[in-house]
Amino acid sequence: LNFISVGRMSWGALYAQLGGVNKHSTSLGKIWLSVLFIFRITILVLAAESVWGDEQSDFTCNTQQPGCKNVCYDHFFPVSHIRFWCLQLIFVSTPALLVAMHVAYRKRGVKRDLIATRGDKANEEDLESLKKKRLPITGPLWWTYTCSLFFRLLFEGGFMYALYFVYNGFQMPRLVKCEQWPCPNKVDCFISRPTEKTVFTIFMVASSAICIVLNVAELVYLIAKAFMRCSARTKRRHSYAHPDHMSKDKAYMQNKRNEMLLSSASDSSTSKSV
Repeated sequence: LNFISVGRMSWGALYAQLGGVNKHSTSLGKIWLSVLFIFRITILVLAAESVWGDEQSDFTCNTQQPGCKNVCYDHFFPVSHIRFWCLQLIFVSTPALLVAMHVAYRKRGVKRDLIATRGDKANEEDLESLKKKRLPITGPLWWTYTCSLFFRLLFEGGFMYALYFVYNGFQMPRLVKCEQWPCPNKVDCFISRPTEKTVFTIFMVASSAICIVLNVAELVYLIAKAFMRCSARTKRRHSYAHPDHMSKDKAYMQNKRNEMLLSSASDSSTSKSV
């Protein structure tokens, strides 16, 4: 598993790229990125080699038949957990990079317009403020961000189901019985440290489930805000399209109030005269 230690620079570069997305995300998106790197990538990089480093070397079977151990290991572990989770994290992080590309494209267009408008007067401060400016999640960026959330959910759910399907659950068994060729008969094979690997697997699955909940909450939040913007825009159009009706309604209500005040005043004067 030396690729884990070699790939730490790659994870750092990925974090730097997603840090740009974090600036343009919602509060839930910032929490998702923290969970992704603290509870998943960091734990995977730091603890994976110590937990899973002996998964093949200490997989023992009660036979000396050449090739039997390798065949049984391949049957019960068709994909390494570590490589599976690395592939999952790559797929889950890719949609967020699409948002970063969209933001960079938008800012490049604004920068080009700024230089075309001001020419040489576009100083470094304007360009630096443009880099730090947070783009609102509306219009085309809303669609890109929403699609990225949808694909995150699709990849998270698909990989969780694949892990459950391939390993028949999330619990690591202590003993497996193998009948694959070239084993002479049904042999018993033992997995090293199954309890620790079960705890590690459940932790990674729970972290993935938390990310799914955060993505669903963020998706609902963005859709609700879009509906609120649409309803507010519709109300403004309606008020602009029918100003006479609004003024007539206000005048009618004011007349009603005046009539009530006059009637109450007349009643009080009548009672005093009596």
